[in-house]
Amino acid sequence: MDRSLLNAPKTLRGQIILIILAALVIVIFGGRALERFVRDSYAVPNLENAAEQVRTIASLLCNASSTERDIILSNARRAGLDLRVEPLTASEDFTTSPEMQGLAEKTVDFLFPPDGDEPLGGWRAFKDGHRVIAERIDDGSMLVFFGFPDAILTTTFFAQSFYYVVAVITLISFFFVFAIRAVTEPIKKISHAAMQANINDSGQIFAEEGSVEIRSLAHALNGMRHRIKTMVEARTRMLRGISHDVRTPLTRLRLRAERMENDAVKDALLADIDHIDKLLTESLNYLRDDYAMEAVERVDLGSLLQTACNDFADVGYDVSYQGPNKLTAECRPTSITRAVTNLCANAVKFASHVEVGLSQEGDDYVIAVIDDGPGIPDHLLDKVFEPFFKVDASRRDKDAGFGLGLSIVAEIAHLHHGSITLAKRQPHGLIAELRIPVSTLGSSSY
Repeated sequence: MDRSLLNAPKTLRGQIILIILAALVIVIFGGRALERFVRDSYAVPNLENAAEQVRTIASLLCNASSTERDIILSNARRAGLDLRVEPLTASEDFTTSPEMQGLAEKTVDFLFPPDGDEPLGGWRAFKDGHRVIAERIDDGSMLVFFGFPDAILTTTFFAQSFYYVVAVITLISFFFVFAIRAVTEPIKKISHAAMQANINDSGQIFAEEGSVEIRSLAHALNGMRHRIKTMVEARTRMLRGISHDVRTPLTRLRLRAERMENDAVKDALLADIDHIDKLLTESLNYLRDDYAMEAVERVDLGSLLQTACNDFADVGYDVSYQGPNKLTAECRPTSITRAVTNLCANAVKFASHVEVGLSQEGDDYVIAVIDDGPGIPDHLLDKVFEPFFKVDASRRDKDAGFGLGLSIVAEIAHLHHGSITLAKRQPHGLIAELRIPVSTLGSSSY
């Protein structure tokens, strides 16, 4: 047997075909059963049959004598038919149904036209407010059938409507369930896995299950993640190798410079060597990204921030903490400490006072680092998070970094499914807000 036939139900295309086939079977048998049930339980007007009966009786009356006409009409009325012979000119008094009902009937007649020839005055003839069916007897008279319900149903519409109703309900139900189980839910799971994905985690992030197309998509995403991880690891190994190769001649330069006589040239050489060594260390710390491998722990976030502020205060910087004395939360403590330390380190380079705040706003924890420095131009507030970007690229002093501090903060915020934003402080200064969703953590504070 062809393997493609065996795999057909596992594909979205095959499942859609099966749904349509199953719907057709249900429509055929379900429509017939519903039609039979309604016919047996309710009296449904049949325009075509009634018009045929009126046409037959009119033909009999056309060829009958006056006495025979009375007998035919008497027998018809005895059978329950309200038949009247009226002048042919009375057909000019026929009216149609009200405007909205007429529109509905026209729609039904267009979609499901009644079978047979149209009676005198049409299928929607009314006389004295009653629905009638009329047929010509001769040049001067006509037969009018009263007492027919003024419903828009026709036999054709009645017979076919059940199949349309069953078809619509069945297809909508089937495709609704199919869309949820076969398409929506798997894509939602893949989207959630992508949001939670960590490139350093091992194993498959996206579960390869479901239809052939969904499994193929998950497999492709897992393969893409593996290729990205391999590329990042290769880049990291290459840069570490370059760093090692650079450090060796750098160490020789330092030894040679230290043997020089004490003068301005020696001091300048040693300062440049220290600056290069510092940049190499900072680059390696950024590439190592140990924070991405850190496990989530339950810690006192308030104490964590107070400790970071005290470390700066101990070396003479005016850094203070404002917030709850204790706030227990689940996070990556080393990563959060590194992010706050980087923000404070940037702030103390340009400001005389730095304040670190901690609060909870709705579903977020907010760590705010506020300084009174000169701030950052508006058009650079977003660019400073790019790796190796510096606001003042011409700085060459000993405190000048490599432009990686805020990039690391942004990655730590993303790792916690949060965000980092910078805003101007009035009258001067900068406000850096690190937001961490409470939904990804747990907390208690006082």
